[in-house]
Amino acid sequence: MDQAASPARTVILTVDDDPGVSRAVARDLRRHYGESYRVVRAESGESALAALRELKLRGGTVAVIVADYRMPKMNGIEFLEQALDIYPGARRVLLTAYADTDAAIDAINVVDLDHYLLKPWEPPEEKLYPVLDDLLSAWRASDHRPVAVTKVVGHRWSARSSAVREFLARNQVPYRWYSSDDPEGRRLLCAAGEEGLRLPLVITPDGTALVEPEDRELAARVGLATTPATHFYDLVIIGGGPAGLGAAVYGASEGLRTVLVERSATGGQAGQSSRIENYLGFPDGVSGAQLTDRARRQAAKFGAEILTAREVSGLEINGASRVVRFSDGSAVAAHSVILATGVSYRQLDAPHVTELTGCGVFYGSALTEAAACQGHDVYIVGGANSAGQAAIYLARSAKSVTIVVRKPSLSMSHYLVQQVEETATIAVRTHTVVDAAHGSRQLEQITLRDTATGHTELVDAQWMFVFIGAAPLTDWLEGTVLRDSRGFILTGPDLTADGRPPADWELDRPPYHLETNVPGVFVAGDARAESAKRVASAVGEGAMAVMLVHRYLEQS
Repeated sequence: MDQAASPARTVILTVDDDPGVSRAVARDLRRHYGESYRVVRAESGESALAALRELKLRGGTVAVIVADYRMPKMNGIEFLEQALDIYPGARRVLLTAYADTDAAIDAINVVDLDHYLLKPWEPPEEKLYPVLDDLLSAWRASDHRPVAVTKVVGHRWSARSSAVREFLARNQVPYRWYSSDDPEGRRLLCAAGEEGLRLPLVITPDGTALVEPEDRELAARVGLATTPATHFYDLVIIGGGPAGLGAAVYGASEGLRTVLVERSATGGQAGQSSRIENYLGFPDGVSGAQLTDRARRQAAKFGAEILTAREVSGLEINGASRVVRFSDGSAVAAHSVILATGVSYRQLDAPHVTELTGCGVFYGSALTEAAACQGHDVYIVGGANSAGQAAIYLARSAKSVTIVVRKPSLSMSHYLVQQVEETATIAVRTHTVVDAAHGSRQLEQITLRDTATGHTELVDAQWMFVFIGAAPLTDWLEGTVLRDSRGFILTGPDLTADGRPPADWELDRPPYHLETNVPGVFVAGDARAESAKRVASAVGEGAMAVMLVHRYLEQS
């Protein structure tokens, strides 16, 4: 095959096993259409199918396929039948001898043939170009232009498929979802040589096919930074929630060489919120995704590096250097560190919940699944702000939303309580817990228990979103940074409650307000003991932590 299959221009593909005929057809096509179309030539059905699969993966378009009828191993009709599965919109032409016209006529029904041409086709100005002009005109009339986005082929009830969609969405990576059961999904699987037994299949804009990719590989392939540009910085920020992003904006804008390290996606729990209505400056509310996107772009504008899908495993003190070690053994060092690791949702401890996570059971709002909830009964476990925001958002399209809360009342902000009470499709069940989840491949039912009476009830449920409190992501700091009994990081006054500095504190000043027991290591946001657990306070602490970093660096 000549000319690499590239999506730079729309393709006209010709296949003929006779090298002389193949070159002659390609020559005539290039002479007339070469400025507007890429002519790809193949000398067997197998190589032509390989070219089509490569083009499919790379997001290319094919307008016309011209195939010779008499080819060994795979004749033209057999080839076009398989090509139809890859590019159903391409116009199909069979090149045949006079003796094979009956076969060409039969092919009209077998492969929906658009035209057949008799050999010889000379002069092409009379016999070839008018036919292709009409076919190209008809092809252009229907829009087959590719969209340069990542493609994800998966199954609705595949936990990893759901996780990949959520990862891409939260990182603001455009993607298109294809079910493995749908025709286009099957075509993409076929083009990648997969049978759909391992999902998801992710096809990047450059045509790379990834099967069940891990987050770090996926991040690198879709253009997210995963490797630091240098080995030493003024400031390393660990965690990309509101506190981390706030610190990145202020640190970079004030001239600090700043890198932010995030294990999954920027935004943290706030980034998953469908609507934040009490954040200063947004009277009509703002979605977590919108706020995160603006903050991320703002930090990047000032020069902050943002690394995604990097798991931090340790913090080491090496003289004046603070070394942040990654789970793969690599490390980055800095003069100072801000811990903005936030919190993660606590897991629901009930039978079969773990097995069904991602298959109807979700932690957080999982907004990528919201559209699929339309017309269904949805259960939300938890009564704080995140649960209320999710309930109101899902109630727009769900048949019903039931909030299940262990306490006697909701514990969310007053404005959310009012909205819940005013939404007819939202019901609240207090003194209630989930005792078990049921389902084979996906969630089908849940068992609810009234904690006051002990009465249990089995209810139908395809969707359950869990918001039952949060735990700090600080276990990796054990032995280095002091934490309270729940794992939240102690700072400033909490370290000097008895009037004395913490053990091993070597400076002649007490720790600054957001400083840990390790000089130069600060905390901002939800991971800090006694923090306010609000977006505005997290952003404010991020900015304050940077101010204290400056003070620390000036005195070091």
